[in-house]
Amino acid sequence: MEGLETARFSALVVVGLLVLFYGGTFLISARIGKKEENADGYMTAGNNIGFGISAASMTATWIWASSMYASATSGYTYGISGPIHYGLWGALMILFIYPFGKRIRQVAPKAHTLAEVMYARHGRSSQLMLAGSNIVGSLISLMSNFIAGGVLISMLSPFTFTQGVFAVAAGVLLYTLWSGFRASVLTDFVQVVAMLGAVAVIVPVIFFAAGFPAAFETGAERLTPEQVDFFSSTAFMEQGAPYIAAVLAYAIGNQTIAQRLFAVRQDLIKPTFVTATVGYGAMVIGVGMLGVLALYLGYEPTGGDVNNIIPGMAAEYLPPVLLALFFIMIVGALSSTADSDLAALSSIMMADVYGQNVAGKEKANPRTMLLVGRITMVLATATAVAFASLQLNILDLLVFVGALWGALVFPVLASFYWDKVSGKAFTTSVLAALAVFLPVRFSWIPVDGAFGIVVDVLAVLGVGVVLGLMVFGFFGVRAAKVVGVAAVVVSAPFAVGSLHEYATLSGSLVAYSVSTVVCWAMSVRRREGFDFSLIARRTGDFDQGPKATEAPAPPDAPDAPEPAGTTHP
Repeated sequence: MEGLETARFSALVVVGLLVLFYGGTFLISARIGKKEENADGYMTAGNNIGFGISAASMTATWIWASSMYASATSGYTYGISGPIHYGLWGALMILFIYPFGKRIRQVAPKAHTLAEVMYARHGRSSQLMLAGSNIVGSLISLMSNFIAGGVLISMLSPFTFTQGVFAVAAGVLLYTLWSGFRASVLTDFVQVVAMLGAVAVIVPVIFFAAGFPAAFETGAERLTPEQVDFFSSTAFMEQGAPYIAAVLAYAIGNQTIAQRLFAVRQDLIKPTFVTATVGYGAMVIGVGMLGVLALYLGYEPTGGDVNNIIPGMAAEYLPPVLLALFFIMIVGALSSTADSDLAALSSIMMADVYGQNVAGKEKANPRTMLLVGRITMVLATATAVAFASLQLNILDLLVFVGALWGALVFPVLASFYWDKVSGKAFTTSVLAALAVFLPVRFSWIPVDGAFGIVVDVLAVLGVGVVLGLMVFGFFGVRAAKVVGVAAVVVSAPFAVGSLHEYATLSGSLVAYSVSTVVCWAMSVRRREGFDFSLIARRTGDFDQGPKATEAPAPPDAPDAPEPAGTTHP
């Protein structure tokens, strides 16, 4: 591609840009470093981060290079409705987190991970199940960000994809390793300001350099009727609906989100997540429109790889100065999420593996915890670099992980509201959902005939579960039941008999429905209730030494009834 060759940076320029970015973030990180690092500060920064830093960090974490690349891929594949489906639903999912987040912080004000809370609520099996899913999810996220960095550097410089992956991985590890989560949130603030400013300049420049708005008139003939239609059913069924289900699961199951929830000041949860909603939506939809522009222009991504759309378009239409700004924007986006993944993985290993399952809550040594956290970051980086060489499709990875987490959403949320949910119900429901999800998602079993109808029925129930949970967070259990039942009744005539044809969507919905049905069935007749006040006493700081309160290893045994006024899902 001629434009790419003329716009490519020299090796010296790329090294200079990387040194400028990662050197600057390292200096910021070094200034907040402590000679005697605190284990709790390393994981959650003292549970007292203010509005500006927390909102910027939440926005930067949700906006990653993969988000931009995947949004552009969606626009290139489905037309103008693609980025809307990707960015709008992703933004709304940030908004849906905060009512659940307020409840989570109410019952566990000093926790470090959701898995730690599940240990206090149910015991070891549910904790390790949630921790394990987050380890897999964060490693995939880390890998996809390194892929994005490798693609960017290989396209805009003489360096290879592998060299680009190593450069990004080393840079992120450099500034995150010493101060952990505190380094992540502080550098996020600088990164998100730079990203938003860059998008406001770069996207309009590319549009006008490519001949906007004439390009949309002359290129319309290249589009299929579905790509032209803003209300395309194909775009909704293949992109919008699976992403709605996936990002709800991301919101509830992802430790990078939970870590910020536990770190922000409790009274600032709502404004933090509302602000992040607006910032994410504006930026991701805007960048995704580059994919739509590429579609109208008849642009062919380098090597046929849709991950190359954004860097290829930037190299084609941006002058060198703005191309350098674009380079920094993408590196900032992928770094802000990669450092969050490293911080999340280190917290899981520190709190859930070492702190509660190896040493025990009362005997955990904070210095050993810090060592465990730092070793985890190094090993996670090495693992993600190794798997990044596979160069998998980023959009497929995001949807798959979100669907996988769908099996956890109802059991996790129900555990914070409903005193009847037991550890056995939690574990059994998640395993059952995974046992059904995997064959449906990957078509291991032919989904035609009677089995296809069963899948459709379960998927329709999943529609009700997803919409019901969304409503439950804001309006309570009664409204959730009404919306959930109405969604099942309305969608059933259209979905039963055809929904199984969309493997990604039906697999995700089946995960929701099976976990919900099994968890509810195993819990509804249980007489014993759980005293939610026990969670706060079983979680908390590790640096304060042994506590005189109750030990954190909860048996799945009868407890006092839950406080009056608690709503059940």
